[in-house]
Amino acid sequence: MARKEHISETPATQLLRANQVAFTEHPYDYLEHGGAQHSAQVLGFDPFMVVKTLILQDQDARPLVVLMHGNRKVSTKNLARQIGAKSVAPCAPEVANRHSGYLVGGTSPFATRKAMPVFVEKTILALPKILINGGRRGYLVGIDPQVCRQLLDAKAVQCALLE
Repeated sequence: MARKEHISETPATQLLRANQVAFTEHPYDYLEHGGAQHSAQVLGFDPFMVVKTLILQDQDARPLVVLMHGNRKVSTKNLARQIGAKSVAPCAPEVANRHSGYLVGGTSPFATRKAMPVFVEKTILALPKILINGGRRGYLVGIDPQVCRQLLDAKAVQCALLE
C-alpha cells in the first residue's frame, strides 16, 4: 500500500539535496523479504525501473555496491570477470549493514558509511527514470539514472540474469 506522508531526511536524501538533485518520494508499506518486486507492485511501477542496491564483496572481503534491476539477479561470475576480481559474493546482512550504514531492505547507494566502488547494470543507465532506495525501508526516490554516474562514479557493467 502506497503511503502519502512526509518522510524525514536520510543521509541519502541529504546528499541528493546538497547536490541539487531533483527527486520524487515514493513511500510504501515495507514487506520483509518483499524486495524490489513488492515495492514495484504496490507503487504501480515496472520492476525493471525499480533498482535494488546490493552490497557484495570480492575474494578479499572488499565491499562493493551493485545497482540492479528489481526483476533481475546478478551473475557474480560475470561481474567478477568484468571488475577484475577472482570472485564476488553477497555480504552477510549484518556485514552489509556495517558497510553501508543502512539496514538491508533500506540500503541506498547514496551516502554510505564506507566509500565503496559502485557498479551499475548498463541497461539501467538507458532508462528515463529509476526508483531507488532513499535510505530507509519502505522508501524509494525517483531520479534520473545518470545521477548514479555523477554522484557515485558508478561504472557500467553487464551482469544481469533473468529472475
